[in-house]
Amino acid sequence: MSQSLIEIYDARVAQGALRPDPAQRAVLPLMETLRQGLQDRAAQRRGFLTGLLSRKSPPPKGLYLWGGVGRGKSMLMDLFTEAVDIPGKRRVHFHAFMQEIHAGMHAARQQGVDDALAPVAQQVASDLRLLCFDEMQITDITDAMIVGRLFQMLFDAGVVVVTTSNRPPNDLYKDGLNRAIFLPFIGLLKERMHVHALDSDTDYRQDRLSGAQVYFTPAGAAARKAIDAIWADLVPEPAGPLDLTVKGRKVRLPAFHNGIARASFWDLCGQPLGPADYLAIAEAVRLLVIEDIPRLSASNFNEAKRFVTLIDALYEAKVRLVASAADSPERLYNEGTGSFEFERTASRLREMQAADWAS
Repeated sequence: MSQSLIEIYDARVAQGALRPDPAQRAVLPLMETLRQGLQDRAAQRRGFLTGLLSRKSPPPKGLYLWGGVGRGKSMLMDLFTEAVDIPGKRRVHFHAFMQEIHAGMHAARQQGVDDALAPVAQQVASDLRLLCFDEMQITDITDAMIVGRLFQMLFDAGVVVVTTSNRPPNDLYKDGLNRAIFLPFIGLLKERMHVHALDSDTDYRQDRLSGAQVYFTPAGAAARKAIDAIWADLVPEPAGPLDLTVKGRKVRLPAFHNGIARASFWDLCGQPLGPADYLAIAEAVRLLVIEDIPRLSASNFNEAKRFVTLIDALYEAKVRLVASAADSPERLYNEGTGSFEFERTASRLREMQAADWAS
């Protein structure tokens, strides 16, 4: 018999791989019950007669795990997904999944399909029994209009959904355009998923950077080596790109995993991006690494303006920042149009280096 999730968690604590956290451990019995339900259902499906009967029985309820940034939600999701021994399981970041849905719908429309969502949802459901989302957030009106029908189709097909979020269900798409249309989806989540708050007092992501240098100057080989070490600690596995769709445009973060992203100054500020793009980035990430910030002046005025807008968005969203730059914040933009206004940005860059910032 395989180890239970509690046994796996306790073993990792004993090995020093995890720090004991009562709030995290309190989630595990709920996850273990779901794990057993999924595995029992998969075992039933392997038999012919029992398989026919099991199709008529409802699948187990999913799980909506929410709590503050850095409380260990993604770690628990990984622990759960790895331990569930069934075919047809997938773990994916919510933003990346929605990009796949939009791309699939676009392809379906090219085929002249009346309901572009139906074949996309059918394809997803045909391959999966368990779908695990990390960091569910609804900020886009297009996603808000799609997600209710999409989840209903997945649930009806017997797909069990487990998701993490920084917000409780009632706060999803809060103050969004036409939110009344979105409210039935919140009711659907509560009906088909257990909602559990992870009430840990510790921000582990913040704790791992507490007291560490997070702003490196000058940018160069030494700075890159230091940032590589931070990245390897926070992202121990290969990270792929994340494409965000903002008003029909694609905004790419070159490296992304579990809410942590890495990009160069030119990736983010050398492109014609605007406030909506930077707000979307700030919503999608909890920690952002920006490398190779140059000195700013009239020669790169447009890039400097975008950088100011980006830092404002990150600051307001309490996104943790790791950066390499040509000089200290106060010396990045010393002369020319915009240098006076940059003083606020320099102050924010300095504040964002504090060990307790965003805690």
